[in-house]
Amino acid sequence: MGDAGEIQLQIAGIRCQEAGDDHGQRAESGGACPGPATEAPRPPLSKRLAWWAVVLINVVFILGGQSVATLLGRIYYDQGGNSLWMQTVVQSCGTPLAIPLLLYFRFRVRPTSSSAVAASRPPLVKLAAIYAGLGVLLAADNLMYSYGLLYLPMSTYSIICASQVSFNAVFAYFLNKEKFRALVLNSVVLLTFSAALVGVNHGSDETGSSIPKGKFPAGFALTLSASALFSLILSLTQLTFDEVLKSDALHTVLEMQFWSNTAAACVSVAGLFASGEWRTIAGEMEAYKKGEVAYAMTLASTAVSWQLCTMGLMGLVAAVSSLFTNVISTVGTPLSPVLAVIFLGDRMDGVKLMAMLIAVWGLLSYVYQHYLDDRAKAKRITEKSDEQYQAAKISVE
Repeated sequence: MGDAGEIQLQIAGIRCQEAGDDHGQRAESGGACPGPATEAPRPPLSKRLAWWAVVLINVVFILGGQSVATLLGRIYYDQGGNSLWMQTVVQSCGTPLAIPLLLYFRFRVRPTSSSAVAASRPPLVKLAAIYAGLGVLLAADNLMYSYGLLYLPMSTYSIICASQVSFNAVFAYFLNKEKFRALVLNSVVLLTFSAALVGVNHGSDETGSSIPKGKFPAGFALTLSASALFSLILSLTQLTFDEVLKSDALHTVLEMQFWSNTAAACVSVAGLFASGEWRTIAGEMEAYKKGEVAYAMTLASTAVSWQLCTMGLMGLVAAVSSLFTNVISTVGTPLSPVLAVIFLGDRMDGVKLMAMLIAVWGLLSYVYQHYLDDRAKAKRITEKSDEQYQAAKISVE
């Protein structure tokens, strides 16, 4: 989110250096680079590299965690697991893994910085309400995803999930003031068409996985609803960073992720006990085809994978935007069906392949629009800096 400022500072530093070369005598007297725009020092290259490193790490966490967790979730059902609430719990119960990082960055903050952060921090009641609200939404979203993964082949499930970019474009327009340009609209139409194509294809549920018969319509509707809710959660998260927390520091990101997922885990555990599914866990573990150890390892690995994915999502929302985060999440669309074909024996028929290609086309359309927007922004910053430089040069002369 600080790209524009950094580019402007870099240009100002270069212009200042050029002005000093052209007017050496005046520079010595302190008049070559007047004004705040030309006095700003050039930011170190390490700052840009650090920003890109953070973005890259978050992208790896999202793609790796999401693909592995989805595959493990489908394996859990295929090997004899049938607890929907257990699958919902493991999607958010990995939050304790973030505690060491949370403590590390809390104690790493300097006293002066921590006092400034505490002074600008929103009231505790307000934060608790936000985290609890996001947690309830996350728990509901996770439950719908659990139903969708149970009722649909993994390849079909992944293609439908690509529609979340369409929903996020709409939510970001209203909540985050993102512009709705032509290529974004094209992306929304293509991704919607892709999901609809999968929905009307009766051959989409042919798979090597154990899919309940006659549940395709319910699975399609629940997965589509979960994608819409997930997009809303991302937009609300960005709104919280921008308007409430007003910070994208790593400690703030981890805190948001920890407390919202803790709330989601509490809601999920309550649902597990309220539904009575906790009574079947022991029998489910004994009947698991790969054995009890494999049952525990599958759930533990799923929890770790979702935790890494969630940390990447929160970090990328804070560093860039909810729309970009959703695009990166959707980049895994071509990956998941391929994994499903290789490991689960899903059938990739012509209609499903076409739907996947349309989804990729819509995704590329959206990415290209962001590329054009970034170029236009950089051009405006350069032109503004040129005008400031010329004005400063004229005033000196």
